[in-house]
Amino acid sequence: MLSRDQHPISRQFISSSALKVLYRLNKGGYDAYLVGGGVRDILLGLKPKDFDIATNATPEQIKALFRNCRLIGRRFRLAHIVFGREIIEVATFRGHHDSASEKDQQDKKTSKQSEHGMLLRDNIYGSIEEDAERRDFTINALYYSTKDFKVYDFANGVKDVEDRVVRLIGDVETRYREDPVRMLRAIRFATKLDMEIEAQTKAPIKALAPLMANIPAARMFEEFLKMFISGKAVANFEQLRDYHLFKFFFPVVDQALDAHDEHIQRFIMLAMANTDKRINNDQRVTPAFLFAAMLWYPLQNYIKQINTNSSLPPQDAFFAALNEIMPEQQRSIAIPKRFQGVMKDIWILQDKLARREGKKAFKAFEHPKFRAGYDFLLLRSQIESNNPKLAELAKWWTDFQNVSPDAQLQMVKSIKGEQGRRRTPRKRRKPTTTSTAE
Repeated sequence: MLSRDQHPISRQFISSSALKVLYRLNKGGYDAYLVGGGVRDILLGLKPKDFDIATNATPEQIKALFRNCRLIGRRFRLAHIVFGREIIEVATFRGHHDSASEKDQQDKKTSKQSEHGMLLRDNIYGSIEEDAERRDFTINALYYSTKDFKVYDFANGVKDVEDRVVRLIGDVETRYREDPVRMLRAIRFATKLDMEIEAQTKAPIKALAPLMANIPAARMFEEFLKMFISGKAVANFEQLRDYHLFKFFFPVVDQALDAHDEHIQRFIMLAMANTDKRINNDQRVTPAFLFAAMLWYPLQNYIKQINTNSSLPPQDAFFAALNEIMPEQQRSIAIPKRFQGVMKDIWILQDKLARREGKKAFKAFEHPKFRAGYDFLLLRSQIESNNPKLAELAKWWTDFQNVSPDAQLQMVKSIKGEQGRRRTPRKRRKPTTTSTAE
């Protein structure tokens, strides 16, 4: 336990909404603490993004205190207190399964485990000490009280924060089996916080990696966002590959990487570096762009296979390949339809941007996803250095965006002129003459 003068945490670093929740729970007669990442990040001198709260109040008691509360979650019941666009997550202290009452242990709605040891339902409540033991990493088992301004440290987490170590609490293999996503979290905390994964914590990850196959595709989408749309995509990708975990996100890409497909390796690394740069510069990104980049070359391989075995028109071959690759990918990550649509637009624009004659260039330029398609084309031109036409096309579109409408018209006309010059002139057929004998 650290007293007020032994730590840098102050209420000025805590969201006003989180403080309201803490004060009201305390006023209602309950214990309440800022917990986990919010405490950890302030100790590290970082600005917290989330302010989670732990309390001895049950979800129903929390809901009775807050009109702006909604209860969520089946695996573990949580309360979300909504303040406009900000949501404060409040969790009841978790207890150990062996300390639950016999009735609770028999109640399938309270607790349930899979045959692999994974927790499917976990609504067993306990004390703050038990809650700390149930948390995943020592650096997240830290509690700050607004009543006495003390930091409660039950797992030596403050020292691990100072030593920059990611350490799992309890028996490592058991904890990973309870929730295999903890393997991803260990990597994410290490890259995000510039920490090292402690030796025992990382030792079984490769062996237990197959447990990730049991994670629902919808949850894998959420994990994708955390791993790849957080400004650390490149670092997380390298760690995921090293620990044999990447294949549970993109199996077809992982196979291509194992086969040393140089194009796909360089392309996705460039796309991820570009995404990291935009996020770290506070620029907008869409997950659809990275999904499109990950699957672009596998999609091209499918198209080649289809063209080898049939004589479909290019558009039909594209949609046939799309119908092969997307259902396969959806089994790993449940990509929402809104992102699938953008991915398809980016891919289709690669063909549209190559067709610039007549009104086609202006139609492509007016496409709602033109910018994403153009950025994608730029990345391709950097990777496919053996394709000078692609580099010329990327430069043409770069110039097209930076000139006046009249100049754009001239650029399009010059394309038409070039195509006319390239076209082999038709040979005129000699008129047939018929002669009549006089």
